[in-house]
Amino acid sequence: MSPTLIMDFNRTVSRPLPQLGLMENEVGETHLLGWNLPAEDLIHIPEHWLKYQEPSSLQHYYLAFMYTIFMFIALFGNGLVIWIFCVAKPLRTPSNIFVINLALCDFVMMAKSPIFIYSSINRGYQGHFICQLFGAAGAFSGIGASATNAAIAYDRFSTIAKPFDGRMTYGRAFFLIICIWTYTSPWALLPLTEKWNRYVPEGYLTSCTFDYLTATDETRAFVGIMFVICYVIPVSLVIFFYSQIVSHVFNHEKALREQAKKMNVESLRSNQDANAQSAEVRIAKAAITICCLFIASWTPYAVVAMIGAFGDKSLLTPGITMIPAIFCKTVACFDPYVYAISHPRYRLELSKRVPCLGISEKPPPTASETQSTTTSA
Repeated sequence: MSPTLIMDFNRTVSRPLPQLGLMENEVGETHLLGWNLPAEDLIHIPEHWLKYQEPSSLQHYYLAFMYTIFMFIALFGNGLVIWIFCVAKPLRTPSNIFVINLALCDFVMMAKSPIFIYSSINRGYQGHFICQLFGAAGAFSGIGASATNAAIAYDRFSTIAKPFDGRMTYGRAFFLIICIWTYTSPWALLPLTEKWNRYVPEGYLTSCTFDYLTATDETRAFVGIMFVICYVIPVSLVIFFYSQIVSHVFNHEKALREQAKKMNVESLRSNQDANAQSAEVRIAKAAITICCLFIASWTPYAVVAMIGAFGDKSLLTPGITMIPAIFCKTVACFDPYVYAISHPRYRLELSKRVPCLGISEKPPPTASETQSTTTSA
């Protein structure tokens, strides 16, 4: 009797079931990935992963430990942002709606970490339903965060470049939020329905993402279109808007210095702190940090997906493909600090409502206090 064949997404596999469990080397018998899974689970796993040796339990436990740390840092930081921005009336501004949306995306991304941690401790795939849940949550939160970053960049550009008529309103903010989730939803839902692409295990078979390895025109088309819509467009918008912000601030500061020189004064700014960094340097540093964090979170995934769909798949070992997820989790930890904890009003509300954190933020000086300081000086 011929051996039973395992069926993948295209219903074709080159190796029979008995050959997928074990392999021989100089030392002896070792397990391959997926060795302990039944045929009904193996059909959901790209054959590419089934030829690699199963990692040691130490590697699984190390990743579980890392994810546990990331999870607590991100859930605490992003949860604090969502809570403070929602309950503090001074922070309920149209622009901060995008900050809340970004924190919500990062929170959801890390809220699925227990699935990965459990899978790592148990060293393997936990079933099709769990994989779909993990993949969909990652797609909604990841693509939603990329679109939200672009919206934040647009809002900051409008506020700085058009201070009078570019201010965000509640109506415009909620409209952009609807646009963000309308833009995001198809790319998260299509693999869930398996009408176009699907969510599959990757790497050590402890995490799931969209299928970028199945060698079909449909998979390549999905990956290529998703690369443009979910990576190239948001990244281009972020870089464009922040570069315009930096350019605008530099030009403004240059105009102020030239005007001050014409008036034979040192500066046109009142009560300027001589030890403070210039405005253009502070804005440039913030813009570069935001751009780098955003690009760092998405570029590894984009590169891996493009290699899997169009390049040399042999470059994608299970260990290599675990790196993009680590980058995304790291950025989800940093985001609340870059976008919110550097916000003076947020720190002020945090010092009032959670004094045990030891954050000491003084309210900004009033106009009369500023005038008194200037006069006495």
